[in-house]
Amino acid sequence: MKKTIQLEAIDPIEIYGAGNRILTEFCSYFPKLKVTARGHELILDGREEDIVSFSAKLEELIRRRHHKMNLTPYDVDDIFDGESSPDRFRLDGNAVIVHGTDGKPIKARNKTQQEMVKAYFDNDLIFAVGPAGTGKTYVAIALAVRALKNREIKRIILTRPAVEAGERLGFLPGDLKDKLDPYLQPLYDALADMIPSRKLQEFMAEGTIQIAPLAYMRGRTLDRACVILDEAQNTNIGQLKMFLTRMGCNAKFLVTGDATQIDLPRRSDSGLLAGIRLLEGIKGIATVRFSSEDIVRHPLVTKIVRAFEETENSADIHPGNP
Repeated sequence: MKKTIQLEAIDPIEIYGAGNRILTEFCSYFPKLKVTARGHELILDGREEDIVSFSAKLEELIRRRHHKMNLTPYDVDDIFDGESSPDRFRLDGNAVIVHGTDGKPIKARNKTQQEMVKAYFDNDLIFAVGPAGTGKTYVAIALAVRALKNREIKRIILTRPAVEAGERLGFLPGDLKDKLDPYLQPLYDALADMIPSRKLQEFMAEGTIQIAPLAYMRGRTLDRACVILDEAQNTNIGQLKMFLTRMGCNAKFLVTGDATQIDLPRRSDSGLLAGIRLLEGIKGIATVRFSSEDIVRHPLVTKIVRAFEETENSADIHPGNP
């Protein structure tokens, strides 16, 4: 079967890419289909089902171009097996979660991150616990951004307890938001990797994306939202209960934390592990445990974490010692 597609009201180079790079990537998904590009014409020769699928996906690519300054091969991958394919996520935790502002795909980088991605689709409350540098919060935010882009949710809400990690921020200049922003900066950084600056500012101005300290969650009911509690090891059991009971209809809650980095005056006040034990076994709640093997930062971070783990309970290191 043969078919000719006319590219109307668009410059072919915008779809084909420089040196036909985008078209080549697109055609790689149809190995049994012969595709010939002649200016504004694409001539297809092959099975009917391939031609129908090619035409539909090409229309999707053109629609995407109308909403973007430029297309990249990552957009092609996304159309076939990325953000638009939730079923693949359920089967394959290694699928693209979302594309970054630089066009690069963001996906699970190890088996535990894949486990977290899969848990997200099978549960409404996910605890992700483990050492720093394992990508817990980054993956959680990527899943939230993906859900927002796919209109599965109406809002993203990111929160952290405003607990000082050894520093005193109370004397910083500015209003309350200015004083709290240092606690929330890691969340801003992750969002900036995934959403263009202007769009991110629009989302935050209109309340589609909200970043606030944990105390601001009290009294709210959060429907159709993806809500992430970061640094949850710095909550006590009462604060954790308050947060979890904010869950409304069609909401996803993700709780991330590292029980080895508790900044509370008394480590025993942390409610994260106690909360996990209390809720373990309830259907719809999953716990994903990361280890030093899952660290995705600089290779030295893994060695640093292991060194501290080995001496954590020894006399060599005490809080307050230099």
